[in-house]
Amino acid sequence: MDDSIQPSCEEAPGNFYLCRTVGLFTGDMRRCRKWVSRQNVMIQLLDWMLRGMAQVMFVNNPVSGLLITAGLFLQNPWWALNSLLGTLVSTASAIFLGQSREAISAGLYGYNGALVGMLMAVFSARGNWYWWLLLPNMFMSMLCPVVSSALSTVASKWDLPIFTLPFNILVCLHMAATAANHPYFPQVDIQPHNHQQPRNDSTESLDIIQLFLSVPVGVGQVYGCDSPWTGGVILLGLLLSSPTICLHAMLGSAAGVLMGLALAAPLRDIYSGLWGYNSALSCIAVGGVFYVITSFSAYMTSASSRLMSVLALPACTWPFCLSTLIFLLVSSEIPAICRLPLSVVSYPEENLRNRRRLKASQAVRRSEQGSGQEEEEEKAPPKENTGTDYQSVEERGSV
Repeated sequence: MDDSIQPSCEEAPGNFYLCRTVGLFTGDMRRCRKWVSRQNVMIQLLDWMLRGMAQVMFVNNPVSGLLITAGLFLQNPWWALNSLLGTLVSTASAIFLGQSREAISAGLYGYNGALVGMLMAVFSARGNWYWWLLLPNMFMSMLCPVVSSALSTVASKWDLPIFTLPFNILVCLHMAATAANHPYFPQVDIQPHNHQQPRNDSTESLDIIQLFLSVPVGVGQVYGCDSPWTGGVILLGLLLSSPTICLHAMLGSAAGVLMGLALAAPLRDIYSGLWGYNSALSCIAVGGVFYVITSFSAYMTSASSRLMSVLALPACTWPFCLSTLIFLLVSSEIPAICRLPLSVVSYPEENLRNRRRLKASQAVRRSEQGSGQEEEEEKAPPKENTGTDYQSVEERGSV
């Protein structure tokens, strides 16, 4: 600790200890992670599951995961139970497959299973408490680490994350295999989008309250939930870990709502948050340049929802994955667009510190290289006058 900071701590020790206590529950809770690593396997598994529940929103915090899980139970206990089961099976499968223990402890092998279990319950036509649904839920969640590992092998060549691509692939595979008329696991019947939808020509039909509520609803729709209370609890979990992520989630969802209005989307879809969740995820993933990616993500939402509805499949998070991956592949010399290596990516506040460290190390490296070149030039012997050489060459030429 710097001496310049010490007097302020002594003047207000209560505030110092309060900030220190709050700091234990914010960010990625590294101290908790170190403590959990010394506990028994059941406590470790619980920590990994909660982190996996939160990693859907790019948050590596078990307390945030606990709040998000509470929000899911607030929406529908059956859906939340399926989500927790998917996280558990996916994490256990990654352990048995011998995947990276560091990635497992960060919840990176749990979040796709959480979404698979949640959305399989959401799209099931059997309704709540259909216990046979747990069988395909466990099977598909067990495949999440397999698909994740395969996709990571390909994406690592470009240093790209896989996001929720395993979830998209497995849920669409399950729904395409079972469809609406399956005798045991029927799905909701998704009709093709009618291209002649009623246009939103008049602002008189807009419900301003519903329009504002669609922002937290859009955040909740990342988990398939349409309750503003669930979205509010999820935002509270994001705020605890990273205020930057919470802010970008709200801005992304709001941008998706505005783009839905601009593209004359049905108000029912806008109010239910279907235009906000992909933009919210894209905004969180990209960070400060959200105004570029959320607009593109909204177009991708419109196009993919129409395309997937023809196949009787949901759009899931395909628009988020495709638009964000395209943006991450863009090369730019603009200093404001700085993409960190995937190995050092953390929550936004830590990413900013990592970026500063990266810039500082690059500056030190450049200065060392410059000083090394100067020393080599000083040690090098002085060059002799080459006029005689030219003269001898001319003499040889004349001969």
